[in-house]
Amino acid sequence: MNPIWFVGAGPGNPDLITVKGNNLVSSADLLIYAGSLVNPELVSRSPASEKYDSNGMSLEEMTPLMVEAARDGKKVVRLHSGDPALYGAIVEQIQLIRNEGLSIEVVPGVSSLFGAAAALQTQLTLRGVSESVIITRPAGKTLEHDHIAEYSQHGETMAIFLGSDRLAEVVAKIAHPPETPAVVIYHATWPDQKIIRGTVATIAQQAKDAGICRSALLLIGDVFGDELPGHVRSELYS
Repeated sequence: MNPIWFVGAGPGNPDLITVKGNNLVSSADLLIYAGSLVNPELVSRSPASEKYDSNGMSLEEMTPLMVEAARDGKKVVRLHSGDPALYGAIVEQIQLIRNEGLSIEVVPGVSSLFGAAAALQTQLTLRGVSESVIITRPAGKTLEHDHIAEYSQHGETMAIFLGSDRLAEVVAKIAHPPETPAVVIYHATWPDQKIIRGTVATIAQQAKDAGICRSALLLIGDVFGDELPGHVRSELYS
């Protein structure tokens, strides 16, 4: 019996899906994709006779569709945005599928975090500046408490997902100095990509002035500045 494939669509640009992911999408019989988070061009590449936008669908609606199609010998692709390992909510889907006795395969994708770093033409880790990346999200409807204040005390690069609708609230928790570089990237790698550069003190208002309140990533850290204090040349090319 065919496995059910969970595929990362990448950050937005349809050419940033993996070759394996693209091959699966291009040969799927059933495609369930993550709504507007997936580029429509990727959806159009699929010849699937059955395509479903998962926005608004419950697990109890999606799972029987995937299970029945797989049992009929069809190739089933569940297409997530970015990489499904980051805020992809795939574990509960996988568990329900396994409960039905079916197997799954996961194909990683390019996260919007890496799409953003590419757009900025920089590194998230840089010797002498930041050796770590903290990936987190703010409290909201589905998370009662967050640890942004504690995490930011380390002074390392931070990537904050799912908080573009309340940036002022988020940056108010940041322990980095107010002058620390901060960037908001809307729709990284999409044609309408917007990059807003500022500091911890200014970025929330700048993003508001630019009309950004969704589908954006907040990046904080000295690696995003022009001066890169403390940077030491990598030993790789010594």
